[in-house]
Amino acid sequence: MKKLELHFNQELQGRFELGKLNLLLVFQVNCPGCFSYALPLFNQLYKQFNKDVSFLALSTAFEDFDKNTNENTKKMIENGVLIGETKKFMNNQGFVKLPYSLDFPIAMDKFRFNDSKDLDYAVHAICNINPNYVLWSQFEKEALQNKVRNYLESLDKIALTFTLNQLRGTPSFVLFNAKYEILNNWFGHVPYEQIAERLKLDNVF
Repeated sequence: MKKLELHFNQELQGRFELGKLNLLLVFQVNCPGCFSYALPLFNQLYKQFNKDVSFLALSTAFEDFDKNTNENTKKMIENGVLIGETKKFMNNQGFVKLPYSLDFPIAMDKFRFNDSKDLDYAVHAICNINPNYVLWSQFEKEALQNKVRNYLESLDKIALTFTLNQLRGTPSFVLFNAKYEILNNWFGHVPYEQIAERLKLDNVF
């Protein structure tokens, strides 16, 4: 079973404690969709299931590194400050600041610059996402390694959780267990019932 690569330095709000069942939301502060439905959805799930499920929202960046920052995440948490495209979208909806509370633990994805040690680890983690990678010939493995390495070297920064799990974008939801084994994941606009039903099916309730 594929394992989640979860990396962050410390929580910016609350405290995440690994549980039997855990739900991760990966978002960007410069992501209108994250604020129009993903974060409110996460709030709703947290209020219903937090006694039995551990929750963590992880602020990340795979683009707009000048906007999707630790500083802007803190401003959003502490004062409801919005930035970039998120600010434009929410302003058009009639809101100057974040119009709802965030009740769950929040952390910032860990960033690493492209030194050789970080790249080697990232290349290894990404290649091993392919379930058949261990069965490939050495030639095939090296070809994939070179392709992944060239891609990573083209990036200014590497957000470890986002990149090592090869997430499709934000918002992304990941359900995982105490061994960090991924039980399910969702990308984009996901109905509340779809995630809630999966939580109930995992013999927690």
